[in-house]
Amino acid sequence: MQALADLPREDLDHAHAVVGERWQALRGQRLFLTGGTGFIGKWLLAALLDAERRMGLGCRVTVLTRNPEAFRAQAPQLAEALTVELLRGDVRDFDAPPGRFDLVVHAATDVVATAAPLDTFDTCVSGTRRVFEFAAQASARRVLLVSSGAVYGRQDPGLAAMPESFRGSLDTMSPANAYGHGKRAAEWVASAMASAHNLHLTSARCFAFVGPYMPLDAQFAIGNFLRDAMADQPIVIQGDGTPWRSYLYASDMAAWLWSLLAEGRDRVAYNVGGDEALTILQLAHRVVAALDSRSTVQALKAAPAGAPGERYVPDVQLIRRELRLPATLALDDAIRRTARWHAAQRTGR
Repeated sequence: MQALADLPREDLDHAHAVVGERWQALRGQRLFLTGGTGFIGKWLLAALLDAERRMGLGCRVTVLTRNPEAFRAQAPQLAEALTVELLRGDVRDFDAPPGRFDLVVHAATDVVATAAPLDTFDTCVSGTRRVFEFAAQASARRVLLVSSGAVYGRQDPGLAAMPESFRGSLDTMSPANAYGHGKRAAEWVASAMASAHNLHLTSARCFAFVGPYMPLDAQFAIGNFLRDAMADQPIVIQGDGTPWRSYLYASDMAAWLWSLLAEGRDRVAYNVGGDEALTILQLAHRVVAALDSRSTVQALKAAPAGAPGERYVPDVQLIRRELRLPATLALDDAIRRTARWHAAQRTGR
């Protein structure tokens, strides 16, 4: 059962310490959260409820979800907390709850939940417009848009890490880019509506993460590698293993996002992700070594001679500098903590 009590105490301690005094920005506030039932949303809720228990913030949270019953069954200690209210609805056309809301976090359209390309794009864009209509109606002061590094498109081969100033591009002829196009358009919609309604908008461009609540059977390479390594099964990479990625542990991710809601500058986008770059092939071997697994690693395709590996790595200097963030959890520790959490879920401990 995925519940707040199952999260490592050390993870919640770390998230709480990173946010620090910025938690006071949520004291006595009423907050509206979309995407609260996904990987990012669950971590946001868990970190906030932990801060509530420690500090008595009095922050009331309304979570938009299409299926409240499923969320209560899956994460009862999140869904049934006294300060949490579930609102049934779709992000594209939900009925607004009554009253004023001080803060809004729009974290819907998790990449795990993407479906048909047109539906993915429409959920990103129409959902963002509906959320900002609601934010204006509810007289919200600040809105955090949880966006994605996918807005940049293909990273230039000579660019080690993408800064927020990188404009990038996305192939308009590929339906596979629906998520990236949707998030890019959602940022524009958010900015236009924030300007029209005088809303304070901060955007978080999220990259790759690892941690509890992350599915091991979705399209994320590190999740698949963890699943196979934990079972001592062969890790088979379908490609050549040359793409470069970086990973941020979930407790750091949640702390960074809450800090951005509290202190992020208006109409500024910040990258949120890890800064240790490694190839997918290197990642597979790191997972095996970190878990002391007997798994073998094989890439099914040979790497083209002399061709640089495709990169998806953020430059996170801006957020580190402005929010004065401490060091993040090392990748090997993140791998081990995630594996321990999933193992505990299987045994019921």
